[in-house]
Amino acid sequence: MIEIKVRKAGDYSMEVQVRDNNIEQALRALKKKMQREGVYREMKMRRHFEKPSERRVREQSEAMRRYRKLMRKRMDRDGY
Repeated sequence: MIEIKVRKAGDYSMEVQVRDNNIEQALRALKKKMQREGVYREMKMRRHFEKPSERRVREQSEAMRRYRKLMRKRMDRDGY
Protein backbone atom coordinates (compact mmCIF):
# COMPACT_ATOMS: atom_id res chain seq x y z
CA MET A 1 0.00 0.00 0.00
CA ILE A 2 1.24 3.47 -0.90
CA GLU A 3 0.40 6.23 1.54
CA ILE A 4 0.99 9.86 0.69
CA LYS A 5 0.54 12.53 3.35
CA VAL A 6 -0.57 15.90 2.05
CA ARG A 7 -0.90 19.00 4.20
CA LYS A 8 -3.51 21.50 3.14
CA ALA A 9 -6.01 23.39 5.28
CA GLY A 10 -6.00 20.45 7.70
CA ASP A 11 -3.67 17.52 8.06
CA TYR A 12 -4.98 14.52 6.16
CA SER A 13 -3.50 11.63 4.26
CA MET A 14 -4.29 10.15 0.89
CA GLU A 15 -4.04 6.39 0.36
CA VAL A 16 -3.87 4.25 -2.73
CA GLN A 17 -3.67 0.47 -2.56
CA VAL A 18 -1.42 -1.51 -4.90
CA ARG A 19 -3.13 -4.68 -6.09
CA ASP A 20 -1.32 -7.57 -7.78
CA ASN A 21 1.95 -5.57 -7.85
CA ASN A 22 0.39 -3.25 -10.44
CA ILE A 23 2.20 -0.04 -9.57
CA GLU A 24 1.24 1.78 -12.78
CA GLN A 25 -2.45 1.46 -11.99
CA ALA A 26 -1.87 2.65 -8.42
CA LEU A 27 0.07 5.68 -9.65
CA ARG A 28 -2.73 6.57 -12.08
CA ALA A 29 -5.24 6.36 -9.23
CA LEU A 30 -3.00 8.51 -7.02
CA LYS A 31 -2.59 11.17 -9.71
CA LYS A 32 -6.35 11.24 -10.26
CA LYS A 33 -6.98 11.68 -6.52
CA MET A 34 -4.40 14.45 -6.31
CA GLN A 35 -5.94 16.21 -9.30
CA ARG A 36 -9.42 15.99 -7.76
CA GLU A 37 -8.21 17.35 -4.41
CA GLY A 38 -6.43 20.28 -6.08
CA VAL A 39 -2.95 19.34 -4.88
CA TYR A 40 -1.31 20.08 -8.23
CA ARG A 41 -2.96 23.48 -8.43
CA GLU A 42 -1.87 24.34 -4.90
CA MET A 43 1.71 23.27 -5.61
CA LYS A 44 1.74 25.51 -8.67
CA MET A 45 0.37 28.44 -6.66
CA ARG A 46 2.99 28.02 -3.92
CA ARG A 47 5.97 28.16 -6.29
CA HIS A 48 6.00 31.95 -5.92
CA PHE A 49 4.86 34.27 -3.17
CA GLU A 50 1.49 35.87 -3.78
CA LYS A 51 0.72 39.17 -2.12
CA PRO A 52 -2.55 39.28 -0.15
CA SER A 53 -3.96 41.90 -2.53
CA GLU A 54 -3.13 39.69 -5.54
CA ARG A 55 -4.73 36.73 -3.77
CA ARG A 56 -7.95 38.68 -3.18
CA VAL A 57 -8.12 39.74 -6.81
CA ARG A 58 -7.48 36.17 -8.01
CA GLU A 59 -10.10 34.70 -5.69
CA GLN A 60 -12.68 37.29 -6.76
CA SER A 61 -12.05 36.58 -10.44
CA GLU A 62 -12.30 32.82 -9.81
CA ALA A 63 -15.61 33.34 -7.99
CA MET A 64 -16.91 35.46 -10.87
CA ARG A 65 -15.85 32.77 -13.35
CA ARG A 66 -17.65 30.08 -11.33
CA TYR A 67 -20.78 32.25 -11.11
CA ARG A 68 -20.83 32.93 -14.86
CA LYS A 69 -20.40 29.23 -15.58
CA LEU A 70 -23.30 28.41 -13.24
CA MET A 71 -25.48 31.03 -14.92
CA ARG A 72 -24.62 29.62 -18.38
CA LYS A 73 -25.64 26.15 -17.24
CA ARG A 74 -28.89 27.48 -15.75
CA MET A 75 -29.68 29.34 -18.98
CA ASP A 76 -29.10 26.20 -21.04
CA ARG A 77 -31.16 24.06 -18.68
CA ASP A 78 -34.03 26.47 -17.96
CA GLY A 79 -33.96 28.36 -21.25
CA TYR A 80 -34.51 31.89 -19.98
